Amino acid sequence: MRQLTGLATDQAPADPVATDDMLTTQPVGYWSGLAHEAVTRHLRDAMARIDVTQPQYWVLNHVNGAAAAPSREEVAGQLTPLADGQHEIARVVDQLLHRGWLGTDAEQRLHLTDAGEAARAQLRELVTELRAVVHQGISDEEYVAALKVLRTMIANVEGSGPS
Repeated sequence: MRQLTGLATDQAPADPVATDDMLTTQPVGYWSGLAHEAVTRHLRDAMARIDVTQPQYWVLNHVNGAAAAPSREEVAGQLTPLADGQHEIARVVDQLLHRGWLGTDAEQRLHLTDAGEAARAQLRELVTELRAVVHQGISDEEYVAALKVLRTMIANVEGSGPS
């Protein structure tokens, strides 16, 4: 049995009420999955109240942040790994074109319209407020430490971490 900081690391069944001294044996997949679901649901519920989806926000941000106006294919290629399916981002581009938040130039490159930029700015404010709720009681140092641990775990299982 491997030891981690002097504690046994045998995997225990996922337990949502595990005490602090039991957390070292809890499955990271359970807790990271639970966090992902809760945060995503919180964000998507808030966006739904103003008739916007999280993928729409991704597309608006991606088009806004691109060095040069991207094509539909470039946006889909970049964002599809985050999406719920391979066709979702293309549909979102169509929704945003229909809504008038995106426009195209003569080369069919995407750009934000004035209405799209206003929506992106409003969504940015909303996301900033939601982030404050999610991060309540968590210092920047604790947040960075948690992400570094997760990043190391990902590297470990993807083969680029310690062997």
